[in-house]
Amino acid sequence: MRIETVEMHTGGEAVRIVVAGYPEIEGATILDKRRFARERLDRWRRLIMHEPRGHYDMYGVLPVAPDLPGADFGVLFIHNEGYSTMCGHATIAVARWAVDEGLVAKVEPFTTVSIQAPCGLVTAHVEIVEGRAGAVSFESVPAFAPTLDAEVEIEGHGRVTLDIGYGGAFYAILPADRLGLDLDRPARHLVDAADRVSAAVRAALTVEYPGEPDLSFLYGTILTDGGNGRVRPTRNVCIFADREVDRSPTGSGVTARLALMRARGEIEVGETRRFRSITGSDFAGCVARDTVLAGRPAIVARVSGKAHYSGTAHFTIEEDDPFPDGFLVR
Repeated sequence: MRIETVEMHTGGEAVRIVVAGYPEIEGATILDKRRFARERLDRWRRLIMHEPRGHYDMYGVLPVAPDLPGADFGVLFIHNEGYSTMCGHATIAVARWAVDEGLVAKVEPFTTVSIQAPCGLVTAHVEIVEGRAGAVSFESVPAFAPTLDAEVEIEGHGRVTLDIGYGGAFYAILPADRLGLDLDRPARHLVDAADRVSAAVRAALTVEYPGEPDLSFLYGTILTDGGNGRVRPTRNVCIFADREVDRSPTGSGVTARLALMRARGEIEVGETRRFRSITGSDFAGCVARDTVLAGRPAIVARVSGKAHYSGTAHFTIEEDDPFPDGFLVR
């Protein structure tokens, strides 16, 4: 067994792209493939995400055959707990990689890469400078604000007001100061609080994507500094899956935040805002256009950032390895 990967990061957040050696992922649609991978091949996810080959906050991409017309390729996103439906930081990385690998013909000054994610078709635009792929922007699937100003009882914090936004995945979003915190606190405090928020929201509220149960779950919680990104970057931290901490500003989270801003009338079409992660890395985001999803107001967001290569790897298992499926220590 030999699994080969290309290692990248976007704003400090890992992107492990599997390029060879992974078992075939079967399914007629991308959601079928996601279910097949989760139910039949999950030991392989654990192998490359978990220790000793990965770590608690590792993130990865499995390229797969698409089923949507016009898609150049499909992707499954993997992490410490399972399989997400959308990931902006990974989209930025895999779009650059696809251009560099010749999966999509390079066109200056921008090369368009159409990527089918589990949430739908995402269109990325890769800037080409002197023949090299550089910064990437992507246009999201329709994003919307299903819940504004919900009051939820949070363990240790009482009743707290928060929003739910969808940007390819569902997030609970609120300023950290509503939990008595700020974003300069040690990460463990933010993780503990956000995890309590996610648990409370899952218990108290229902999130539903129109017509698709596989997309209808809360992915995580985003704590913000309460800013709007107009004058200076607004900081946020996303805690998702099993208490995993995003080092980037979170592309799908930026999309969800833009959908919330638009629902409140706080941003105009074409207006750019900046979002900053706990590592200090920035994404730019704007409302590219208004749209409608299943009869409700929605937006298409454009999110921009840059990914970098950090190496390549190949992973093996010896016959007497006591940890063939990996493990996690936190």
